[in-house]
Amino acid sequence: MNSTLAVIGGADGPTSVFLAGGGNLLLSGLIVVVAYFIGNISPAILISKTKGSDIRQTGSGNAGTTNMLRTYGKKAAAATLVIDLLKGVAAVLLGAFVGGPFVSYLCADAVILGHIWPVLYGFRGGKGVATGLGVLLAVSPLMGFIAGVLAFSVIGWSKRVSVGAMSAAAVVPFLSYCFVPAFLPYGILMVSMIVLKHRGNIKRIIKGEEPKIKF
Repeated sequence: MNSTLAVIGGADGPTSVFLAGGGNLLLSGLIVVVAYFIGNISPAILISKTKGSDIRQTGSGNAGTTNMLRTYGKKAAAATLVIDLLKGVAAVLLGAFVGGPFVSYLCADAVILGHIWPVLYGFRGGKGVATGLGVLLAVSPLMGFIAGVLAFSVIGWSKRVSVGAMSAAAVVPFLSYCFVPAFLPYGILMVSMIVLKHRGNIKRIIKGEEPKIKF
């Protein structure tokens, strides 16, 4: 985005700084913060609390779709999946509306950061897979579709969600390079956060100890 700084002066000096063609710099920064807090919205935690517990104290301890499926069943898991995915879509679209592609990519990483390490829940959130898929679908529907098909195909074959998630994560940089090159560094950062959160799963996969999922 070819933006230039412009200063609007007042009687007491400069009053506002704008990004020409990119909206208000302060507003753009605020939207990135909003994207982080959108990520803080945790359907897994909220749904589990309506049932008198905290999903982070149950099963694997992860506030995500897989643990919800194992603990509360398909309806709770489906609701968690959809809401987490929509968080990624909403954050990217909001950033694009306010500041164009650059701000939308910052919002993409911010919403993943907020989902995995939510300040509202003591920095203990989910692993970012569904929200990451939502981000990809908003940045490029084709990129998101390919990553989603790969993830669900591998999950169906391996019966392990983490294997499907890591397979999709591995191709995100390649997909970004092919379809949205400007998103590449932000995509790599997003994938890095998701992989970091999956380090325990990766160790179990290597050892052949990662549990399978029943649909």
